[in-house]
Amino acid sequence: LPGLHVFAIAFALEVSVGKTNTVTALNNSNVLLPCVFTTCIGFQDLVFTWYFNSTELVAAPAPLPLQIYHGKIKNKATEPFRISSNPRVEFVGSTTRKENNISIVLNSVEFSDAGKYTCHVKNPKEKNAQHNATIFLTVVHKMVETDNTVTLIIVGVVGGLIGLLILFMLIKRVVLFIIKKTQDGKKECLVSSSGNDNTENGLAGSKAEQKAPPKA
Repeated sequence: LPGLHVFAIAFALEVSVGKTNTVTALNNSNVLLPCVFTTCIGFQDLVFTWYFNSTELVAAPAPLPLQIYHGKIKNKATEPFRISSNPRVEFVGSTTRKENNISIVLNSVEFSDAGKYTCHVKNPKEKNAQHNATIFLTVVHKMVETDNTVTLIIVGVVGGLIGLLILFMLIKRVVLFIIKKTQDGKKECLVSSSGNDNTENGLAGSKAEQKAPPKA
């Protein structure tokens, strides 16, 4: 069906920035903004653009979002080349050595660089299909170390409780063993004592010699 064909073409091109779309960078450091694209039918004269702080990709005559890097890729056998870019933006991707990687590095980040970065791709071979993905950059004065104290306390308490439970089970087994042995000993004593009483009293079943009846 024609409708299904158009649907498949529209979603053949995809852009991704990885498992997480948030990045934290230290002020005055260099930060990697990753981006890769995939296409089912290949690409020709593919155009990619990085935008900064754009809420959406709008068309003229509305104000265009700020472009920080604009590049083009002739085909799979060639590397991307720069059309225009911000002086502090460095392209670190590759299409021959890496899998359709169009990542960039933002050098010497400042607090004003914090915001939304959009990686946008347009592929003429797919009837100008377009797709984009977004990264949110946070710039901090210093990295906050994760405090694992609470976690360590919880792990210690849980480990201690498990240890006490194991110790309790061992003590219980020992006590039950001792009680069982004590009960078995009492039973033996009772049997032995019962046998002695029968012998002394000359009761039937005892070891006392039976006296012969008197002769008439």
